[in-house]
Amino acid sequence: MDAHDIANVEMAGAWDGPEGDDWTANATYYEASTQRMWARFEQDVPVAPTDDVLDVGCGTGRSTRLTAQRVPRGTALGVDLSARMLGYARERAAEAGITNATFLQADAQVEAFTPASRDLVISSYGAMFFVDRAAAFTNLHTALRPRGRLAMLAWRAFEENEWLSTIRGIVAHGRDLPIPPTGAPGPFGLADRDGVAAMLDAAGYRDVDIAPRDEPLFLGPNADIAWTYLRELGIVRGLTADLDDRARAEVFAQLQAMLEEHAGPDGVVLGAASWLITATS
Repeated sequence: MDAHDIANVEMAGAWDGPEGDDWTANATYYEASTQRMWARFEQDVPVAPTDDVLDVGCGTGRSTRLTAQRVPRGTALGVDLSARMLGYARERAAEAGITNATFLQADAQVEAFTPASRDLVISSYGAMFFVDRAAAFTNLHTALRPRGRLAMLAWRAFEENEWLSTIRGIVAHGRDLPIPPTGAPGPFGLADRDGVAAMLDAAGYRDVDIAPRDEPLFLGPNADIAWTYLRELGIVRGLTADLDDRARAEVFAQLQAMLEEHAGPDGVVLGAASWLITATS
């Protein structure tokens, strides 16, 4: 991307850099982790076979590929900041023989999408990172056809998400660590229900609905495989980097014990709290 195409410079530096590299290297785990949320999303959000869909913050492209298969006579365009993640997405789409999915490296906050070209804008935990969410959703509104639809998954508050509060509590190892603020670019960028509703209304959307969805986060079929995934999570690597070897070993042992405690017939799952955000243009 050229510099003038990016408004979200800080996030672009992360996602088109180490964060994107991490997600790509562990794409199988990351994509599987939200499979239950996505299955519920597909139930909640119908599509027509001819729909043209824009997928915001598509990452390694699972949501784009699955949506493309639901719109065989339409198209699915996945947009993300990360070149490496998009490369992975293109490879997986080609392997699956999906010909109606395309991928674009762009900042959806400012990208000049063709006006009135999309029937549906979706996002699976990818729209929480806008530095100016009002500008971003106003821009996305221009891409929608009349009576087009918006449908997104986003995390609710930190304390409602067992998976995050549990992991963070262990890796804190007694330290008082700050929690990412609600409403700021990051995991809780769309957590404030009333604020998001007001923002979407001001951006020109109608029929705004923000409903809770509680589906567990899947960490793996058993504790050993879940640990292979969990130890590579950015939150684990980042927040244990400054610990000494003994403290890090203690944290890792506690995380492994936690995974054993949460292992069951459906694999290792932890509670997760999301919003399903829908609206029309």
